Amino acid sequence: MSRKGPNSVLIISARFYEDIADELARGATEELRGNDVEFEEISVPGALEIPLALSLALANGFVGRAGRHRACIALGCVIRGQTSHFDIVARESAGGLSQLALQHGVPIGSGIITCENMEQAWERASVDGRNKGGDAARACLTLMRLEEQFSSASRR
Repeated sequence: MSRKGPNSVLIISARFYEDIADELARGATEELRGNDVEFEEISVPGALEIPLALSLALANGFVGRAGRHRACIALGCVIRGQTSHFDIVARESAGGLSQLALQHGVPIGSGIITCENMEQAWERASVDGRNKGGDAARACLTLMRLEEQFSSASRR
């Protein structure tokens, strides 16, 4: 589903684990719908691509205070394997999002989960479990409200 407006959120979903990505997105979109917040979803192959996709959206005015979307929710799953790739992907995806949030002052709800195995991933992603997609949406909404509060205070 794609909806957009002045308080709209862009959801960037890493599709490496399709079923986990779907469940994270379900949690996030249910939370947004419950708060009457519009959204649009785009996909990237994996968690490492999320910061670049957001950077491109910011650079082209697609996301940001004056953009098509005011904020972003990043969703993905990184499962530990037998190499150090897990550590690189987890660190770089989280670091890239933090850097963009600070550099651009854009609210970002981070829902990139890091897990030891598929069972743990399901528990964290499941809407009936830990619902990390919903948590990322709530974090994003909180930051959007905070941004509005600071913006209103500065106009006084």
